[in-house]
Amino acid sequence: MSAAPTIDPGTHEPPDYLQVQSSAEFDELRRAHRSFAFPLTLGFILWYLVYVLLSSYAGGFMATEVAGRVNVAFVLGLGQFVTTFLIAWWYSRHAAARLDPRAEAIKSRLEADKPRLEADKPRLEADA
Repeated sequence: MSAAPTIDPGTHEPPDYLQVQSSAEFDELRRAHRSFAFPLTLGFILWYLVYVLLSSYAGGFMATEVAGRVNVAFVLGLGQFVTTFLIAWWYSRHAAARLDPRAEAIKSRLEADKPRLEADKPRLEADA
C-alpha cells in the first residue's frame, strides 16, 4: 500500500485573492450573481410573507373551496413548493449559462499564473 503523493506546501505561492477580488472579471461575476439572486430572493420572501399574512388574517378567504374539499390555502401552500423547485431549476440554468463560465475563466487564469512544479513531477510519480 502506498501513500498518496504530497506536494510541499512551501514550494509555491498561493494566488493573490485580493487582486482577484478587485479585478473587473470578478466584479462581473459578482454582478451577474447578485442581479439574479437578490431580486429572486426578495420576490420569494414577499410571496411567502403574503401567504403567511393571508393565513393569519384572511382565514375566510383561505378557507374558500376551489374544487371539492381543496381550498385556497392548500393551493397556495402547494404553490410555495412549486415555486421553490422552479427557483432552484431557474437558478441552476442561470448559473450554468452565466456564472460557471465566468468562474471557470477566473479559475483558469489563476491556475495559469501558478508556477508549475514540473521538477517535482518525476519524484512524485516515483513515490507512487
